[in-house]
Amino acid sequence: MRDFPPRRIVCLTEETVETLYLLGEQDRIVGVSGYAVRPPQVRREKPRVSAFISADIPKVLALEPDLVLAFSDLQAGIVADLVRAGINVHVFNQRDIAGILAMIRTLGALVGAAARAEDLAQGFERRLAAIAATPRPSPRPKVYFEEWDDPLISGIGWVSELIEVAGGVDVFPELRHRQAAKDRIVTAEAVREAAPDVILASWCGKKVVPARIRQRDGWSEIPAVRDDRIVEIKSPIILQPGPAALTDGLDAIVAALWRKCP
Repeated sequence: MRDFPPRRIVCLTEETVETLYLLGEQDRIVGVSGYAVRPPQVRREKPRVSAFISADIPKVLALEPDLVLAFSDLQAGIVADLVRAGINVHVFNQRDIAGILAMIRTLGALVGAAARAEDLAQGFERRLAAIAATPRPSPRPKVYFEEWDDPLISGIGWVSELIEVAGGVDVFPELRHRQAAKDRIVTAEAVREAAPDVILASWCGKKVVPARIRQRDGWSEIPAVRDDRIVEIKSPIILQPGPAALTDGLDAIVAALWRKCP
């Protein structure tokens, strides 16, 4: 960057948008992802320049950004086009709670708001610790998180960790560190054998249909299906690795796990 802090920022995913608003640095944002919905005013305040794996490169360039913020290898093609055009790009790759907190601190440093970012991150850390320390009835409910329905894909790292913070037990914890969705595919039989008490579903932007889950062969005796504990968690609050997941996403998990407990 020729200017520090950057005056004009384009955010290609939603978590950096929300973080910049929380830091009070939203005036630096000149373009956002089409999926950015937090805070609500972003939809009317900022022009939309990208989907998730595609972007309107000419539109991005026309905004003359000092910095573009991207996420993961899934946006590598967009990033390559921007770099070839001479644009400064920072790519985050957070896949767990520690990574989310590091993203917040790093983004704060990039925009000259390191102290505010540290306060924000520490506030989230205190919140997570308080929820994790909340006394819960025993036994802890076993939880299957379904990120996609065909094929069945289990929850990514931060989702698995948030289930544990909320007092649950992820039935596929060994998969949490696998970044690619294709590496977290599970079989219907494996879910049956895991016998989750609660099924949480967020089909990556597609509306969850609990009836389809209940109708799967052999699933009628899964405790979560038998006891009607299939809960949709909206994608914007759980599948973006940022503040939303640590706040509304976590709260939704807590409510789903403990709504039947005294």
